[in-house]
Order: sequence, then structure tokens, then C-alpha cells
Amino acid sequence: MSPISTKSYEPPHPRKVAFLGLGVMGYPMAGHLALAGHQVTVYNRSAAKAQAWSDEFKGASAATPREAAAGADIVFCCVGNDEDLRSVTLGANGAFAGMKPGAIFVDHTTASASVARELYSAAKNIGLQFIDAPVSGGQAGAQNGALTVMCGGEAAAFEVVKPVGMAFSKAFTLMGEAGAGQLTKMVNQICIAGLVQGLSEAVAFGQKAGLDMKQVLDVIGKGAAQSWQLDNRGKTMVADQFDFGFAVDWMRKDLGLVLDEAKRNGARLPVTALVDQFYADVQAMGGQRWDTSSLIKRLK
Repeated sequence: MSPISTKSYEPPHPRKVAFLGLGVMGYPMAGHLALAGHQVTVYNRSAAKAQAWSDEFKGASAATPREAAAGADIVFCCVGNDEDLRSVTLGANGAFAGMKPGAIFVDHTTASASVARELYSAAKNIGLQFIDAPVSGGQAGAQNGALTVMCGGEAAAFEVVKPVGMAFSKAFTLMGEAGAGQLTKMVNQICIAGLVQGLSEAVAFGQKAGLDMKQVLDVIGKGAAQSWQLDNRGKTMVADQFDFGFAVDWMRKDLGLVLDEAKRNGARLPVTALVDQFYADVQAMGGQRWDTSSLIKRLK
């Protein structure tokens, strides 16, 4: 069970929607949709999780993605990777097979831009719409209904989806055509990787120098060094606490997508490639499920 916070939100008229994937993100996201008054049917690989969600939010659950998607205006999804995404969309039991003509599939998985374009085309060929819509804000953002959503796809479909998706978002923005949402998320992860490594080095340096790092972070956080990572992870790094959401395993998956895309488009990412290997070191230390700020552990 994921506790979620209520938020001030003016919902559009109630929609019949589905949500596929009830992990640490999907469970509260689907919950916000239900609390906003939408008729929600959920699907999860573990049926027990779907039943728990249905019991908590008084929604319905289905045994397959196809059954969950039947009759829905919008099908939301948040699963693990490209193959998970294909497994819930394509095939006889996939959502596409159950969706009504003109319905919209909105994918919140952080996946490749190529799979987003592939599924956009597959959907369009059978009279459906597809929006790639990865999110930033982590588990806390999902629980508080304060995610940032980066979308790729057609404007008409986006305009239908946005007022519904604002149930779990603080920003819901169309970035361009199919794949643009995933590419924007990659930019986001590149920024985070460099920032967390810089903050890790700074904290480790300050500790070696014998400084009171809580005081240091308070001071430099009022100047040009300020960042979300400093504000939210600096003091937990100092305290050697690394159980705050987004896991190293997930970051490595995301950085793998980034580096694959860079090979295709020719972008040079020397720092990102290095930080990816530093995260591999953290995995080797047993930190697969530590949060991303655990980069500092390899400096100690």
C-alpha cells in the first residue's frame, strides 16, 4: 500500500481509464486518478497487487492488459523497460488488442525513444493514439501528485490526456513528436548524473577537510551551488542514508538508454559515461537498491 497525499485539482468530466503497472510509481498515480473521480481499471503482473489497489481505491482490476483496456478512453502505463512495454501493449492479450478505436495509450515508462516511435506507429496503424510520457519527480512526486511529465506525440491526443493526467502531475508538457518525451527524460537523467557526482565529491571533500558539512550545505545552498540534489540529498549523504526512492539499478537502466541514444545521434557524453561506471561500482558494493545519491559511498 502506498500512502498518497491529496492535492488541489479540478478534474475534467470523469473518464473511463485503465492503468497498467502498479509499482512504486504506478500505484499512487492510479490512485490519484481514482480520487479525482475517474473510473479506473488496473492491471499488474502480480494480481495480488492489483487486488490491493482495488480494495484501497474502490476501482476494478483485470487479469490481462487487454481486459483492463477494454472500453477505456485513455490507457495509462508505467512498467519497467522496453520489453515490459511491448508485453503489455502487443499480442493477443496486449492493451492494443482491447482498446476501442480512437482511444489513447499514454506510456509513463522510462524507455527508449525507438520503442516509443515503434508503438506510436503500431497504434496509429490500428486507429489508436500513443503518447510517450516519461516522468520525473520520483516516488514522492507520484505520491504527492506532483510529477513532471514530458510528452511526445500528436497535439490533439495530448490535449485530451493532459487534464486527466494533471491528477498526478504539477506539469504535463508536449515536447514534440513521438519519442520527444523519452529524449527529454534522457536530458533530465544526464543532468542528474553529473549533479549527483559533483555533490558527492563536494561532500566527501568537505568531510576530509574537517568541515561541518551540514553548515556548509546550508551556506552554499543559498548561492550558485544550489540545486534540487543539494537541497534534498546533501544532508542525507552526510548522514550516510540512502533509502530515498530512485534506485541505482533504475538509474543504470536509464543511463544505458541515454548512452545507446548518444551512439545513434553522435552526442559526446564523457561525464555521463563515467558516472554510469561509478554506478556500476556502487552495484558491486551491494548498492543496487540504494538511491542515486549513494555515489558518495565509493569515495569513502
